[in-house]
Amino acid sequence: MRTLFITVALGSVLAACAQQPSVNTVSANQTMRAVPVQFGTVESVRGVGIQAHNTRLGAVTGAVIGGAIGSTIGRSTAANVAGAAGGAAAGGALGNAVEGSNVKQGVEITLKLDSGGMIAVVQPGDPRDFRPGDRVRVTGEGEGVRVTR
Repeated sequence: MRTLFITVALGSVLAACAQQPSVNTVSANQTMRAVPVQFGTVESVRGVGIQAHNTRLGAVTGAVIGGAIGSTIGRSTAANVAGAAGGAAAGGALGNAVEGSNVKQGVEITLKLDSGGMIAVVQPGDPRDFRPGDRVRVTGEGEGVRVTR
């Protein structure tokens, strides 16, 4: 049981150390390329929660670790197999819950572009970062759009 506690604690610490998304951070594949730039005015702003993409990595990792730990519980082969199965199920559920509960604060910004169009962009941030009437810059297109003042 102590090993399981240490494993869960270590996993939680590593998850907390992961880099938080920001409109001021770009990934390596977003560098060294031209992106379209538009200008517009903020129409409305609202806070949203951004759920992390569930890769099932937490469930798989939890199942493997839980199975390994569970297999050492019993004194017989049957007990070891039962412990491994139970540990894998519990570890998988715990890993999935930890990964799936990762919700970040975000903001949905509805914009009237100078070109006449209207768009809404969801990005990491705080609703207090923008106010209706703010002039903003919209860079990128598709999944790589970001709004800055």
